[in-house]
Amino acid sequence: MSKKIINKTILYLILIGFSLIYLIPFWMVIVTSIKANNALATANPFVWFPNLNQINFTAFKRVFTTFTSSNTHQSLILIGIKNTLIILVPVILVGMFSSSVSAYAYAKLRFKGKKILFGTLIFSMMIPGIILMIPSYFIYDNLGLTNSFFPLIVPAMFGSATGVFFLRQSINAIPNEMLDAARIDGLGFFQIYYKIILPLSKPALIAQAILGIIAVYNDYLGPLLYLANDESKYTLQIALSFFATGSGSDLPATMAGSLISMLPLFVIYFCLQKYFISGITMSGMKD
Repeated sequence: MSKKIINKTILYLILIGFSLIYLIPFWMVIVTSIKANNALATANPFVWFPNLNQINFTAFKRVFTTFTSSNTHQSLILIGIKNTLIILVPVILVGMFSSSVSAYAYAKLRFKGKKILFGTLIFSMMIPGIILMIPSYFIYDNLGLTNSFFPLIVPAMFGSATGVFFLRQSINAIPNEMLDAARIDGLGFFQIYYKIILPLSKPALIAQAILGIIAVYNDYLGPLLYLANDESKYTLQIALSFFATGSGSDLPATMAGSLISMLPLFVIYFCLQKYFISGITMSGMKD
């Protein structure tokens, strides 16, 4: 018994050590954002636990008042949040619909060329997106669609190969007998999709939606390529880059802006973590 307790204690200590590796940077961001002035924020060595008289929250106010658009004088972070939502909402809603319908077709329908098409889909996952970025830019530029949200919204609304692959794994676990019974009752393709596939695949759908939200929310290179010439179209990640480069000496405001940008993702994850974990598990099931 003592050996078992020792092994468990060692395991917990290792897990705590790895947890601290991930949590320490977040603590540094939080502490720096509430330090009273930049001299304290840049102090060497780092002040891990500032005194009460060394703490205030004015950096959060400066995030919204100091960093503003040169044209409209609106807060860059508010502009970034608004534009990120403009991109995020249609991409996730329509993109998840496209991915789930495609996954349903690959998992449960029989049609000619199914294996070839699915193999092509899997192959496309192996191609780094950065390779296609320059050709895509030339195409959209010749069509006059740069400096707009079109290149960031419309292609992503057709779903993603990764989403189709993992959702297919989840839908494959649904018994064929259940779908056959639904067809006997007179349900069509979309009725089965809406009444059976979606409810039973909810954890996997939520898990893929969370991953999609994180990808779109944190995308920097795409918006930088297509939107960098217009401040009114900056996304959150582009706006945050001005905190790191344009703020110069205002480290507390930079950290406060980073903290504000992280909060929505934390809220989404903690509210849906149960579905996220079970969805990832379902997506990993074998055919």
